[in-house]
Amino acid sequence: MVVRAAVAGASGYAGGEVLRLLLSHPEVEIGALTANSNAGQLLGSLQPHLVPLAGRTLEATTQEALAGHDVVFLALPHGQSAAVAAQLGDDVLVVDMGADHRLKDAADWDRFYGAPHAGTWPYGLPELPGGRAGLEGAQRIAVPGCFPTAVSLALYPAYQAQLAEPEAVIVAATGTSGAGKALKPHLLGAEVMGNVTPYGVGGGHRHTPEMVQNLSPLAGERVCVSFTPTLVPMARGILATCSAKARPGTTAESLRAAYEKAYADEPFVRLLPEGRMPSTKSVHGSNAVHVQVAYDESARRIIAVSALDNLTKGTAGGAVQSMNIALGLPEQLGLSTIGVAP
Repeated sequence: MVVRAAVAGASGYAGGEVLRLLLSHPEVEIGALTANSNAGQLLGSLQPHLVPLAGRTLEATTQEALAGHDVVFLALPHGQSAAVAAQLGDDVLVVDMGADHRLKDAADWDRFYGAPHAGTWPYGLPELPGGRAGLEGAQRIAVPGCFPTAVSLALYPAYQAQLAEPEAVIVAATGTSGAGKALKPHLLGAEVMGNVTPYGVGGGHRHTPEMVQNLSPLAGERVCVSFTPTLVPMARGILATCSAKARPGTTAESLRAAYEKAYADEPFVRLLPEGRMPSTKSVHGSNAVHVQVAYDESARRIIAVSALDNLTKGTAGGAVQSMNIALGLPEQLGLSTIGVAP
């Protein structure tokens, strides 16, 4: 089975990462590479690490350029995917790595993005209950945000086992690539190096309603999420520290057992041995998520920590994993759990 895939937004970080993964996918042939402001340039001038594709010229993102493919990956800024997807037929698998089709609640979309809601597509986080079934045979896929992927996988077993109260406090450190490739003064090296800064404080981050959407069905009631992201001086990676009050009767043993059960057969989620904490370097460049959980008995709180690469499992890797499931290919095809060190 050979799948012909196009990538819209190939000049950005997410587009470059999905191309890196597709180059190692044995069943994928890379077709059109498109961009907006960078159309007409050689990909090698913008993504020099993608050596096999360096001589390819970026086309404008048009219906004509994207036609004739089995899969189209949309690595576009938030709010731009819906219009492009609407031009593509039902016979093509469209994988949206932006936010346009993630949220179910139109009011949440309007509040955080300020534009008309484009509708909801099957959600590309296979590890959540029912996730794989929802992706099998899908022709449209919404890839989760990087923070919701890290947080949902950190807390899902605790809520699934009814061990956590419906409130969660999350502080997550992230690298600068999560903000995209466009030039921004606060992301200049001189501003970021040697500096740690919180942002989106007070419930203002756009990924918050997505976390609520993922965790609430597991808890059986609405989960209140307090989320504070923190920008740290690294290029890629997320370390999410998630805390929730434990329900009466929770013990360290019951908590550990819930996580072992949830992740025993997951190919990309590794529950670390007790006492070993996740680190972003361990998952750098891989589709792996490392998870650890502890019970703070004195505070009666569950502490779950996850680490992932925001560009791989948090974006492009999740997109390829979801594509594999939708097309009936082996889920792990073209993806690795091996990180890059040092």
